[in-house]
Amino acid sequence: MPDDKDPIVVLMTAPDITEAEKIAGELVKDGLAACVNIINKVRSVYRWQGEICRDTEALCVIKTVRGNFESLKDKIKSMHSYTVPEVIGLNIEESSEKYLKWLVKESKILSKT
Repeated sequence: MPDDKDPIVVLMTAPDITEAEKIAGELVKDGLAACVNIINKVRSVYRWQGEICRDTEALCVIKTVRGNFESLKDKIKSMHSYTVPEVIGLNIEESSEKYLKWLVKESKILSKT
């Protein structure tokens, strides 16, 4: 059964490095994420409103815990310039024990209201 302290990785793209860094900083500052890696200039090919689009984006790899997902998603949506921002949560199946302890410690689980 899933637990609020289960570590997850969340993927999010942003239109540029500036927006990615702004969102990442807020997520870490608020304790919603322990760490965010930003990979600049990834190429994205996708369908949007019936058209094939090709863009350069910044990919954020966000490390957090399951209990933060909804609050993290809401924070991203409130700050993001996209109408439909990508926010995909993935389970972490394996990792070093010390890293996972650090991740859980640094990711505050905000109370659900």
